[in-house]
Amino acid sequence: MNRLIGIIHLDKEQDFLNELTAFRCGAALPFGGRYRVIDFVLSNMANARIKNILIFAQQKYRSLVDHVATGKAWNLERKKGGLSILPPDWHERAEQPNGDLQHFHRNRHILERDGAEYVLLTGTQHICTIDYENVFYEHLHSGHDVTVVYQPLAKQGSEHENERKLVLTDDGLVSGAVIDPANRNVYMGMLILKKSHLLELVDDCLSRNRQSFFEGIIAHLDRLTVGTYRYTDYLSVINSIESYYKHSMALLEPATYKELFHALQTVYTKEKDEPPARFGTRARTSGSLIANGCIIEGTVENSILFGGVHVKPHASVRNSIIMQRSTIHEGSHVSRIIADKDAHITSKRIIRGTVHRPYVIAKRKVM
Repeated sequence: MNRLIGIIHLDKEQDFLNELTAFRCGAALPFGGRYRVIDFVLSNMANARIKNILIFAQQKYRSLVDHVATGKAWNLERKKGGLSILPPDWHERAEQPNGDLQHFHRNRHILERDGAEYVLLTGTQHICTIDYENVFYEHLHSGHDVTVVYQPLAKQGSEHENERKLVLTDDGLVSGAVIDPANRNVYMGMLILKKSHLLELVDDCLSRNRQSFFEGIIAHLDRLTVGTYRYTDYLSVINSIESYYKHSMALLEPATYKELFHALQTVYTKEKDEPPARFGTRARTSGSLIANGCIIEGTVENSILFGGVHVKPHASVRNSIIMQRSTIHEGSHVSRIIADKDAHITSKRIIRGTVHRPYVIAKRKVM
C-alpha cells in the first residue's frame, strides 16, 4: 500500500512497567510466550501491505533495535523504504519541542520526501490484530480530515482509568477528548490523516508550544472533521504491571488466545532457532504456554514460560510469567510472579505475589 506510510511513536510509553522497563522501552517488552509488544502493530502494518514504516524511538531502544533489526521478520527488509528506527538527535543544539512533536520536527525531511499521501500514526500499548487496510478504506470513503480508532468498552478495568476517551456526536464524529471513568469510548492511539494535514498541524502545534500532536487535533475540531473507526475485537491495554499480568494470563484461556492469534491476521516475530521444549520423567504441566528451548523437570501450572526457561526437579511454577533463560532451582516454589530475562531463583525459595500485585524479579537478578 504505497499511499500510506506507518509511524510508530514511543514517546509516551517509557518506564510504565517499573523493573520490566528499566533496561528496555515498553515496545520491546516480551508478551505471550514468544512475542514482543511491538510485534503486533508491526504485523498489523505488514498485513496491510504498508511498505514504509518509521519507528520514533526515545530512549532505552537497544533491545528494540536488536529485536526488529532490518524488519526481515515482517518482510520489511528493502533497498528502498522498509523499516527505519529513528532515535532522538542528542547532538542537536537548537531549542527542541517536547513530547511526541520532537520527532516530527527532527525528521520532517524524511516525511516530505516520502511518496505516501497518507500517514498511519500509532503507539504500541494497545495490543490487537486490527485490519489497517479496512481502516484506511473507511477513511478514504468517509472524506474526513482525520480518522481515529476507538473501542467502546463493555466493562472498564484499572488500565482504562487514565486512558483518553472520545466524546462523540450522534453522527460518530469526535467533539472532544476526556479522561473520564464514565466515558467508555477508549481512544486506541491510532489515527489516519493526510501527510499534508499532519505537517500543517505539527507547525501549528510548535508555534503554540503544544506538547502533543493529538492535543493539536483536538484543539482544531472547529475546522477539522475527525471521524471514527469503531473496533470491537480483542484489545488489551498494557500500561502497568497489573495490566501486563492480567492480559498475559488471560491468554491461557483458549478462547482469548484464539481471539488474538486468529487465522486472518498473522502475528510475526523474530525467529529463534531453539530446540523443542524438553520434559523430564517427573515433570508435571497443565494450562500453560511453554516456548521452545525450555527444560521442565518440576511442576508448571497456569503459567507462561518464554524460551530457554529451566524448571529444575522438585521446583514449582504457578500462575507466573517467566521470561527467557530464567532458572527456577531445586525445591523452589513461586506463585504469581513475573521474572524478567536471565533471573535465577535459588534453591528452596518460596516467592508469592497476588493477582493485583504480582511479585516482579528484575532482569538478571538472583533471588
